[in-house]
Amino acid sequence: MNQKHKDARALAVPASRFSRFSGLGTMTAGVAGNMAINGLAQLAQGQKPAMRDLLVTPRNIARITEKLAQMRGAAMKIGQLVSMDTGEFLPPEMAQIMARLRDDAHFMPPAQLKQVLNANWPENWLRSFQKFDVRPIAAASIGQVHRAQLKDGTDLAIKVQYPGVAKSIDSDVANVGVLMRMSGLLPKGFELAPYLEEARKQLHQETDYALEGESLARFGALLAGQSDFVVPTYQPEWSTGQILTMSFVEGVPIEAVNNQSQAERHRIADALIGLTLKELFDYGLMQTDPNFANYRYDPNTGKIILLDFGATRALDPVIVDQYRRLLAAGLADDQQTLAKIAIEMGFVGADTAPRHRDAIMHMMEMAFDALRQNGPFDFTDKTLPRAMQAAGIALAEDGFVPPPLPIDVLLLQRKFGGIFLLASLLGAQVDLSGYLGKYTNAAAIPA
Repeated sequence: MNQKHKDARALAVPASRFSRFSGLGTMTAGVAGNMAINGLAQLAQGQKPAMRDLLVTPRNIARITEKLAQMRGAAMKIGQLVSMDTGEFLPPEMAQIMARLRDDAHFMPPAQLKQVLNANWPENWLRSFQKFDVRPIAAASIGQVHRAQLKDGTDLAIKVQYPGVAKSIDSDVANVGVLMRMSGLLPKGFELAPYLEEARKQLHQETDYALEGESLARFGALLAGQSDFVVPTYQPEWSTGQILTMSFVEGVPIEAVNNQSQAERHRIADALIGLTLKELFDYGLMQTDPNFANYRYDPNTGKIILLDFGATRALDPVIVDQYRRLLAAGLADDQQTLAKIAIEMGFVGADTAPRHRDAIMHMMEMAFDALRQNGPFDFTDKTLPRAMQAAGIALAEDGFVPPPLPIDVLLLQRKFGGIFLLASLLGAQVDLSGYLGKYTNAAAIPA
């Protein structure tokens, strides 16, 4: 969840379906109007306007991001999910538009906040509190977080869901889908519908704060006593379907680890990668959102604070087994088995052109070549990411349209990419081959 941005301000969240539909309609009409005006101007100058160039103008980007930031909810989050989940196969212009939203989350004005709290908590609830900070300490697409203290001295972090966002998910997703199709930025033949449907399901799950409370408590139990992590304590007596209350844990943004020693940065990245692999192979349960704001750091204890379990997912055991066999085949340089599992998992479709299939396998081989090297994996070396990005762009320019992936694979790839970026940000070096070897063995590869 984002910390308050310097430009964040109190703006009421449109709660009714009509007001949200009207807001998106006004935004879309305004963008379309700008595109028409700019297109006519280019035609008058003897130029042939391109749909992409007409959409991605500073004025249109500002209009889209401001409206989605004001509406929040699915309208704000769906673009982030789609742009991240489809990776390098979407044009960078779409990511440019949606990335702006990460720093533009506004918050509810006090009157609207009070309405939500009164609707969820008993009458005279404020008498139980010694202090309640009205201005949130963090705000994002679905809710905002407030710090408070009970009269017994218990420090709390209280996540309050924006009114109307849960009921508006279906219509918001459909409306943003219309905007994305209208944009002309999607690759020809790209199947947007499966991504929108999975994002819709995930958003319904993330707005169920009672379910998130259960995931918070479950991870707290799984990681109890571990020296590297701390999970806030779930407070069910002050939690509802729209309010999630937990103990407040003091910390700084995870990026602040860059101020620590090189050894400490290595340790933090090592711990996060180890946790990701445990979630996949040991727990079968993963917090799938790699947003950096979900990790904080306590410089006094060296512990990593884990936040936001709304995107927690129980993994399909079949997918877990496929990843284990994929890693085993890749580390063993068994290209025949690797290709077979890539098809099995959906990275390559039945109708994928041979040249595209070869390019995808080449990308996998590049990754495993790097993982098989002796010694720690250096996340500061940009050689592999740049080569993978160039290969992905070349695939897209050659007309490759990625087949819809199973949702578990989609979310896992997103999580792996986020952890890779975080380790790169920390300038870390980690013994990846040792970690992966722990979870793979020759018996995992079918004869």
